[in-house]
Amino acid sequence: MSDAAVFFEQDKIEWEVLDDKISRQIVGYDDTMMMVNVKFKKDGVGQMHNHFHTQTTYISSGKFEVTIDDKMKILEEGDSFFVPSNVMHGVVCLEEGMLVDVFNPVRKDFLENKI
Repeated sequence: MSDAAVFFEQDKIEWEVLDDKISRQIVGYDDTMMMVNVKFKKDGVGQMHNHFHTQTTYISSGKFEVTIDDKMKILEEGDSFFVPSNVMHGVVCLEEGMLVDVFNPVRKDFLENKI
């Protein structure tokens, strides 16, 4: 396995701008797993949505209102959350920050424009 396939240096990976308050950076994946950094400016909204992937998210910095199914909680740096398959979820950024999302399996929809 080459170094390029296992090491991802943040300053060498392009950020994809999703809107004026949210950008994402894919930092590692194979067919079974994907990790993504997601930067939010204050008041950025990750709209309520669902997908068949399971997801766990670590709040690297900032403060977020997180809604999973019908439960809402304010989480901040160092906290995390888990989203089961096909459960509605979303976030609102209360203080600028970054989430680290991990998906199982890989989010092929995130790669469609990159391949």
